[in-house]
Amino acid sequence: MKRIILITGFMALVCLTSCTQKKEEKEEEEKFTVTNPVKIDTSFTKEYVSQIRSVRNIEIRAQEKGFLQNIYVDEGQFVKKGQLLFRIMPNMYQSELLKAQAEQKSVEIELQNSKLLADKNIVSKNELSSAQAKLQSAKAEVALAKLHLSFTEIRAPFDGTIDRIPLKLGSLIDEGELLTSLSDNSQMFAYFNVSEPEYISYETNIKDRADNKVNLVLANGDIFKEKGNVEVIESEFNNETGNIAFRARFPNSSKLLRNGETGQVQMNVPLKNAIVIPQKATYEIQDKKYVFIVGKDDKVSSREITITGEIPDLYVIKSGLNENDKILLEGVQKVKENDKIKYEFESPKKVINNLRLKAE
Repeated sequence: MKRIILITGFMALVCLTSCTQKKEEKEEEEKFTVTNPVKIDTSFTKEYVSQIRSVRNIEIRAQEKGFLQNIYVDEGQFVKKGQLLFRIMPNMYQSELLKAQAEQKSVEIELQNSKLLADKNIVSKNELSSAQAKLQSAKAEVALAKLHLSFTEIRAPFDGTIDRIPLKLGSLIDEGELLTSLSDNSQMFAYFNVSEPEYISYETNIKDRADNKVNLVLANGDIFKEKGNVEVIESEFNNETGNIAFRARFPNSSKLLRNGETGQVQMNVPLKNAIVIPQKATYEIQDKKYVFIVGKDDKVSSREITITGEIPDLYVIKSGLNENDKILLEGVQKVKENDKIKYEFESPKKVINNLRLKAE
């Protein structure tokens, strides 16, 4: 009997100890850390979808009608300025040139005879002037015929890379028909759109930036090894999107970039009086971000926020919070809407300093 009483007492003691420990653990779990958003001057790197274009990209078209007699290059080939690319059958234009040259010769003989007769006062000076005018007209016809003949040879206007050649040898070509495109890929332009607030921040803080360098993230996620410069901002905003186009120039010594590629430009965006919060104070539901706000009654309520950018361990807030809001920093996954909590307040400066120390 005594043994049974002893065992029962021992079990009660164990149970009491266990319950006390769980109660203490529960009390510890229910103590949370709370902080405020903080307003600071900062900058962050933002990525913009960009279209990549060659510094020069032109369509090469036929200037005369005829049969495609020769193709001297291949698709994707690098060509030099002045290099012969195509020849349109020149027979007809050669004949026109010979005819014009013969006409010029005839007019020259006529002019010589007119001069001799004018010197002897057999013909008037007006007839001599008329013969001289005929010669000028004949010379113009010869020059025009030479020009038409030169158009049968299509040459590269600058160094570049040949694009697709849609036509084959022997094709009948109309005047103005597309033969190929030529791209100068020595340098590349990246066009991207910037919102109005970011544009204003960029322009008003330009003196605070060491440079206007940007990076280019390629389609496979790699960062292009050469940095670009923002050199042009268009003059007008797009009324439909509220954006304005920027243009950055990238060196392309490796010839990796080609006309028509896509990528993402990484640009440093300066911000004054930006509201920031630790990233760990947020949670996500269906691609929307939320924080828990601690009210005067110590109850938590969720609030949707909009993010305008990221810096290490911090989010830059576009809307949804102000400096006076109390936000739950630790234990976001442990509370529910309208839970009443116990908390300790930690200053935003201390929170950010701790985040930096951990990052180091």
